[in-house]
Amino acid sequence: MDSVDTLYQYAWLIPVLPLIGAAVVGTGLISYGEATSKLRQPVAIFIVSLIGAAMVLSFAIFWSQWQGHAPYQAMFEWASAGDFRIEMGYTIDHLVALMLVVVTTVAFLVMIYTDGYMAHDAGYVRFYAYLSLFSSSMLSLVISPNLLQVYVFWELVGMCSYLLIGFWYDRKPAADACQKAFVTNRVGDFGLLLGILGLFWATGSFDFEIMGERLTDMVNVGSLPASVAAIFAILVFLGPVAKSAQFPLHVWLPDAMEGPTPISALIHAATMVAAGVFLVARMYPVFEHIPTVMTVIAYTGAFTAFMGATIAITQNDIKKGLAFSTMSQLGYMVMAMGVGAYSAGLFHLMTHAYFKAMLFLGSGSVIHGMEAVVGHDPVLAQDMRLMGGLRKYMPVTAITFLIGTLAISGIPPFAGFWSKDEILGATFAVNPALWAVGWLTAGITAFYMFRMYFSTFEGSFRGNDEGIRRDLKRAQFQKMGASLGPGAMNPQELTLDATHDDHDEHGHHAHEPHESPLSMIFPLMVLAVPSVLVGLVGTPFANYFEAFIHPPGEVFEAAEAAEAFDWSEFALMAGSSVAIATVGIIISVLMYRTKAIDPRAIAAKIPFFYNLSLNKWYIDDIYEVVFVQGSRKLAKQVLEVDIRIVDGLVNLAGLVTLVTGEGLKYLENGRAQFYALIVFGAVLGLVLLSGVT
Repeated sequence: MDSVDTLYQYAWLIPVLPLIGAAVVGTGLISYGEATSKLRQPVAIFIVSLIGAAMVLSFAIFWSQWQGHAPYQAMFEWASAGDFRIEMGYTIDHLVALMLVVVTTVAFLVMIYTDGYMAHDAGYVRFYAYLSLFSSSMLSLVISPNLLQVYVFWELVGMCSYLLIGFWYDRKPAADACQKAFVTNRVGDFGLLLGILGLFWATGSFDFEIMGERLTDMVNVGSLPASVAAIFAILVFLGPVAKSAQFPLHVWLPDAMEGPTPISALIHAATMVAAGVFLVARMYPVFEHIPTVMTVIAYTGAFTAFMGATIAITQNDIKKGLAFSTMSQLGYMVMAMGVGAYSAGLFHLMTHAYFKAMLFLGSGSVIHGMEAVVGHDPVLAQDMRLMGGLRKYMPVTAITFLIGTLAISGIPPFAGFWSKDEILGATFAVNPALWAVGWLTAGITAFYMFRMYFSTFEGSFRGNDEGIRRDLKRAQFQKMGASLGPGAMNPQELTLDATHDDHDEHGHHAHEPHESPLSMIFPLMVLAVPSVLVGLVGTPFANYFEAFIHPPGEVFEAAEAAEAFDWSEFALMAGSSVAIATVGIIISVLMYRTKAIDPRAIAAKIPFFYNLSLNKWYIDDIYEVVFVQGSRKLAKQVLEVDIRIVDGLVNLAGLVTLVTGEGLKYLENGRAQFYALIVFGAVLGLVLLSGVT
């Protein structure tokens, strides 16, 4: 028992270990930049070892919690003034234990993958420092015991994502993307800050449970209007709306693909975007008693899921398609939280983290192979219209990508089937209309994912087709400065030497792509295992996951749940979701595998819907006109006021001073006779004036 308690007492090491790695490497880069940049392999081993140690500790804590150890909390007083006290520390419970395992395992595999992917990048060491700081920030957020501490690390996670999205900061698209992510998240985070302050004003606490209890009591007794409580809660929800890329603050996520692929996997699979869903789960004691807020959360998630899926249909850039897919899947999780399916939303968070990380890393492997043929132009290397037939050249990448595609499509027994089906079942019981949106989205998801798989790995290889290359380059030049239609993405995905094995001994491009090195395909193979099997812990007839992760304040009896399980209901719900997914797959096969249906002909018949999807529902265009151009016009008007009125008044005051000074200098000549004459004139004037009056 003592050893177990010791484990919990040192749980703070989980976020501190990667922080030490980031601090040591970062200090080296600042103080001895050139020397540290040359220590590539030692830095990689050092950073990966630290996150590996954190992962081992996380699994030990998870196992202890699974075995029934009571939640643990360590607190210390951070600040106090009179009765006002702020405590910081860390907490370990079932939700924290699960998130620690998910974050550390994905981060560990992503860091191994990074060694192969970034092998020839000049910023290799800097990238590892950023990854380590990002992992530490997210792990610190996970173990935070109260809302204030969550906010501190929430902002630190945002800063790290800003650094990583703009990793290639010397290129305009990357700089623009990180600024867009930063500004968009500032909107959500400002709402979160206002909500935190409002809840503290109302309840006097930052503790999740206490806030929930006090807020509910105040609404029940009438000391706080329910509408005010709902406003505070919705303001807090704005934070997850931005972080988890929910409508209308979703626009930063596709542009975030400007960062290297390893960070795409880390940000868009298990960490940053999951932070929003995690915060909704943490705030559940507050949200669940306010029906208006739960409704807002549910509808926001459903709409985002549908929007993301419909946009992904027309994407030709492999990473951008996966970005909109992530947005859609996060919508499922948020919808689940909104309808009260707490454990179902977190179950999908876990399964999605593994198969989406594998899909993103798989896309990076594809890009790595394509660069051998088309060079370092991302327009060519990431566009699926130049791919095809890669299964022959990259079998491991193809198989793992297919597993991820089956998982996200909701095909049994893969992980995504169990988590998505549980969400749809819970949603149907609460709101059949939302279920219909989720059900339709499931079919669209299967369609666009298999479209992506067939376009990339099946058929004949199109990478050497000069006609397609010319068309893509022509479109790039035509839309210079804007997105390249449906396939716009990274201006550069890797910065490699001419000596890289993508080239032959003369430095020319190879004629065929090749499989990625072991450091890149090993994480793919490892992630394939949970993508297939992890869903089995949450089957509806033996739901170990829900028994472990159940809503706070509720007691979950596994035996009662097993007795209440209805096979006929499960067969109907699961059968309908598999059926719609199968329909999506069949349509995808007919369009992109057998070519029995021409997608261009369909697009020509429904130009409005095609262009709506292609242009991302015009949300970015609307924001460009309203906010970007609108703010510029406002700035010009303010500048006019500043120049004409503010500066005009200052300049007028200066002019008056100058003129009066110039005039008075002739009166100040130092002659007593002249001064006497002035006095005589003044007296005479006064006499005459008094005589007139």
